[in-house]
Amino acid sequence: MERMPTVNWQAQEGSPAPLGASFISDDRQCNFAIYSKHATRVCLLLYAAQDCTTPIYVKELDWARNKSGRIWHCRVSAALVEQASYYAYQIDGPRDPLNGHRFDPDKILLDPYARAVHFPPRFSRSAACHPGANPGQAPLGVIQPEVGRADRSRHPVLRHTHDAIIYELHVRGFTKRANSGLSPEVRGTFTGVVAKIPYLKELGVTIVELLPVFQFDPQEGNFWGYMPLSFFALHGAYGIRCEAGAQIAEFKAMVEALHEAGIEVILDVVYNHTAEGNETGPTYNLRAIDNTTYYLLEEDRSRYRNDSGTDNVLHTANRYVSSLILDSLRYWAGEMQVDGFRFDLASLFTRRLDGSIDLINPPIIAAIQSDPTLSKCRLIAEAWDMSSYQLGRTFPGVSWLQWNGKFRDEVRCFMRGDMGQVGNLMTRLYGSTDLFPDTLEDAFHAFQSVNFVTSHDGFCLYDLLSYNVKHNEANGHGNHDGTDANYSWNHGWEGDEGAPSEVIALRCRQAKNFIALLMLANGTPMLVAGDEFLHTQVGNNNPYNQDNETTWLDWDRLEENRDVFRFTKAMIAFRKAHPSIARSRFWREEVSWFGAMGPVDWTSCELAYWLRGASQNDCDLYVMINAGPRDSLFRIQAVETDWRVAVDTGSPEPLDINKPSLEPLITKPEHLVLSRSVVVLIGPSPEPNVS
Repeated sequence: MERMPTVNWQAQEGSPAPLGASFISDDRQCNFAIYSKHATRVCLLLYAAQDCTTPIYVKELDWARNKSGRIWHCRVSAALVEQASYYAYQIDGPRDPLNGHRFDPDKILLDPYARAVHFPPRFSRSAACHPGANPGQAPLGVIQPEVGRADRSRHPVLRHTHDAIIYELHVRGFTKRANSGLSPEVRGTFTGVVAKIPYLKELGVTIVELLPVFQFDPQEGNFWGYMPLSFFALHGAYGIRCEAGAQIAEFKAMVEALHEAGIEVILDVVYNHTAEGNETGPTYNLRAIDNTTYYLLEEDRSRYRNDSGTDNVLHTANRYVSSLILDSLRYWAGEMQVDGFRFDLASLFTRRLDGSIDLINPPIIAAIQSDPTLSKCRLIAEAWDMSSYQLGRTFPGVSWLQWNGKFRDEVRCFMRGDMGQVGNLMTRLYGSTDLFPDTLEDAFHAFQSVNFVTSHDGFCLYDLLSYNVKHNEANGHGNHDGTDANYSWNHGWEGDEGAPSEVIALRCRQAKNFIALLMLANGTPMLVAGDEFLHTQVGNNNPYNQDNETTWLDWDRLEENRDVFRFTKAMIAFRKAHPSIARSRFWREEVSWFGAMGPVDWTSCELAYWLRGASQNDCDLYVMINAGPRDSLFRIQAVETDWRVAVDTGSPEPLDINKPSLEPLITKPEHLVLSRSVVVLIGPSPEPNVS
């Protein structure tokens, strides 16, 4: 029987999946697909590398042939695509801003699924902010960035537990200064991070958390990168070379090098808002692709909701927006091999279309938790936004870790000597069981609390100890931006200029106190790059637009504050050596709390506790904390044993943290704890378990 010829409809009309631009090797074609519910006309534009103004090919999609459901699609021959380097769309539909529709048929639009973004020489944010044509001024998708699947077979999935130390860093700011010790072309790049891996290992870092690396608008002025333009593309300036393929290869090489060093990679991701801003902002893609699908709008439909504080909020409850986010996460976890994500303003994932909050089962959170790839990643939530504070069990991502803002605030208040903070400090050191209760009904874990004293947002550690108020004049907002709730203390002198030596010395001691408490607390600790050597931003607590030496780490301070670096490194090693500190569960009956000479005094600035380590095959710890202005005598209220001094921040270096096996023995039942200091005693090593 003669075989009947077959017709390949997808080869003729294109396929609705996958979204974006994808090569079909069997047919030597490239498939293009884009979602738009309300579009009435869609045109695909292809551009040659030498001319980003006039397309070499324009394909107007016919809805009767090139549309499936709400997805427009087509196929283009490989021969034609090989002549092009970039692509974009023009899309028309209802032009009715009062009802939420903001189609502009003349605008050149970036594909939300583009794996890389090209900015033409005449790129203009201003042109995107006004209606009408912007040829040669719009960002374009790169058709064929160099991609190659990373091979992780040599490096199994990493997952640090009691030894987890998160280190938050900004790719550019980390090594951009000339004194970073790197060559000019490497400074501020992914390769620059690789060059600092020996430093990270020396410090004891096991997880790096990168501030946003997604492509953002280079003319928007947001150094931190929290205004994403694309959820799939890397920010071009973070690569040594700007070519899309080179960026991707460089990022993959960085991830692989960190994995080889035993360090996890977490991306700080922003899926709650975009660079398009409010109704006066630029039109790059989502606004003119299908505004009412992608964004939450106010009741009058002409304005955007602003629960993010950044002028728009993505409609993550919509299944196509949810799919965009999930596809992006799978790309970074699969293709790019990252180990986890920290979600900026994650509480916005709980918003319904009308802006109300769904705390039972928000679709996007449920989808992430049930995804076979993403559920294995380390997931961290910033569980608050402008109008909702969901920290702890309120946040519906029950297995996620969460940034613990209460740890930050309450430890700051205690260490500056505020009265009545003893109970709060106990709760935070214990693992914040008030937020993450380990009950039959709510079996949370202590490690879900990401403990931090500072982050990129707010004062860095040295400025927390050097300024009573923010000094943000350089940001251009009349010092009105940034939080006023800093809970900081300048120790008697505002800033550094002319500060007496005794003030500087006390600040260094307090820095050690904060590092010590962070490493002694149950939970997952996070340090900010530069805090370990007292980098300063000169009192600026919101340097989001300071792409300069305010935010670029000053590596000279590593030598100037080598004492604090040495203490931080040793304190991290101490934590790792004592698994009784960081546990999957809470300390429960294995901890006893005391005051200086008797029971806990809830009105004081003093606290002691005895943490038994036998269940963890560890020695016992006895910790004494004096946040007050006067020296205080502490009675060691534990069973009689041979206690040795491991840490004493009131002692000069190197006695502030003693080397293992060289800790001096305590010979009296009482110990003097100097003002503003922390003392940690260790008991004898446990007998080895013999089975």
